Amino acid sequence: MLVTVLGKSPAFADVGGACSGYLVQEASTTLLMDIGNGVFGKLRGATDYTSVDAVVVSHMHADHSLDLVPFAYALIYAPDGRAREHPVRLMVPQGGRDQLRRVVGTWGGEKLIEEAFALEEYASGDSLDVGDLRIRTHAVPHYLPHTNALELTPAGGGGRVTYGADHGPADALVDFAQDTDLLMIEATLKAPEESGPRGHLTAREAGEHGRRANAGRLVVTHVSDLIDPAWVRTEAEAGFGGAVTIAAEGDVYEV
Repeated sequence: MLVTVLGKSPAFADVGGACSGYLVQEASTTLLMDIGNGVFGKLRGATDYTSVDAVVVSHMHADHSLDLVPFAYALIYAPDGRAREHPVRLMVPQGGRDQLRRVVGTWGGEKLIEEAFALEEYASGDSLDVGDLRIRTHAVPHYLPHTNALELTPAGGGGRVTYGADHGPADALVDFAQDTDLLMIEATLKAPEESGPRGHLTAREAGEHGRRANAGRLVVTHVSDLIDPAWVRTEAEAGFGGAVTIAAEGDVYEV
């Protein structure tokens, strides 16, 4: 299984970068995991967008879902007439269909996404089969309800990739990711939120979650280029107790 970082920025894109988006390839299956602002252009640079079998969205914040709009237009109106024999599956959390209709309706009609994709909703805890991949979903605490961590494994068995999406401190994520081969976890903050519910992690907290999950490899992501990467690595490695990778666009992880 190959995981390519198309974008890793939080909320707003790095210079020349993109928000959350990861290309996953296993045997004959191509999956896009999250598609935040700027990701569709990066996808086009990595592969033919019509080769994508499915898109799974962890939660409906814009930095994880906004580029569904250009992807939809590309599928419907591609000037070279390219087309797929079967529609691209789009899997969104509960309530995602209505959210897309409300938001996208002001830009291209409320049915734009449903015209372009085979849209379906999943509930936290569901397992989803996509060709040669199996996806497990698990609720994690964030500012938006129905935010999900995602676990990817080859359908025939093999290594595990766990993607935490966005979340605050979460025993649920530690349990869900226990003994995973590769944990991709957010490290958005320099310091914890001062008030209200927690929705993100610091780099040190990300490392501590990886250590508690006994992850084989730890990649910290959802980190702005405005934060010193050397500091991020030092903090995350102090929490993890071992080497940590900071996600960068174009990185490819093999599991």
